[in-house]
Amino acid sequence: MTKVFIDGSAGTTGLRIADRLAIRTDIELIKLPDELRKDANARKDALSSADIAFLCLPDAAAVEAVALAEGSNVKIIDTSTAHRTDSNWAYGFAELSPAHREAIRSSKRVANPGCHASGFIASVYPLVAHGIIPADFPLTAYSLTGYSGGGKSLIAEYEDPNRDPRHDSHRIYGTTLKHKHLPEMQKICGLAQPPVFSPILGDFYEGMATTILLPGFDCRRVWNCLSAHYEGEKIVTVAPLGGDESVLYASTLALKDSMRITVSGHESQTMVTALFDNLGKGASGAAIQNMNILLGVDESTGLDI
Repeated sequence: MTKVFIDGSAGTTGLRIADRLAIRTDIELIKLPDELRKDANARKDALSSADIAFLCLPDAAAVEAVALAEGSNVKIIDTSTAHRTDSNWAYGFAELSPAHREAIRSSKRVANPGCHASGFIASVYPLVAHGIIPADFPLTAYSLTGYSGGGKSLIAEYEDPNRDPRHDSHRIYGTTLKHKHLPEMQKICGLAQPPVFSPILGDFYEGMATTILLPGFDCRRVWNCLSAHYEGEKIVTVAPLGGDESVLYASTLALKDSMRITVSGHESQTMVTALFDNLGKGASGAAIQNMNILLGVDESTGLDI
């Protein structure tokens, strides 16, 4: 029986991980009473007694948790931004390459990808790795997400019956063009510069559609590359050229832990969109997939794909 501790189990990511693990018979969850959830000594004891720990915490608290775990044998999967560009941590997106999958399998420290970053990297990494687009190409991307990605405060804001009526429409944020996911987007994809990236918040609970725009590229060539790259994968798949249907909805894979990539366009312009759940392959589902790799079991165990 594998002992698992979720540090930060009260947040949206932690709650979804706990829900997914509740149906598992091979997992024993270590739980702290509510009054000890932020107690350093209690957390240290829980981390030290676990085989695997999920950190579902703000960056500073995640760094503190790693320090608390020093000297123990616990394997850590961190869902915060703190370690995603740290070369001492495996980047937890197994489908990118055999090397990424092996790095996760053999590591004690795994950085779970960001939600927007997952959709961007899933589309861009293979295209750069296989020479379809150059590393210095000026990429542009936008990503439509449900409000659950903002955590409890944003959920409360959007579900308040007296909320700002402007929430009925989508809102563009991150207008400084310095979104926190940009460093991992650039590093993991090997880009010479970060993309111009616009995140958009919609009035729906969960789901995500991350899109890159490629002027000057033949959509069939792009589709051939991505289809070949993800051939045989169960969690990340590529739709037929042009998509499963002629329109795309950001909530298509809400409550699922999979990702579906659509390539559309024509001979000289291409659009690539990754559809997934910001709490699924964008957070909790990806974290559990990484745990499954660490345990040596089927990657989709306990996931809804």
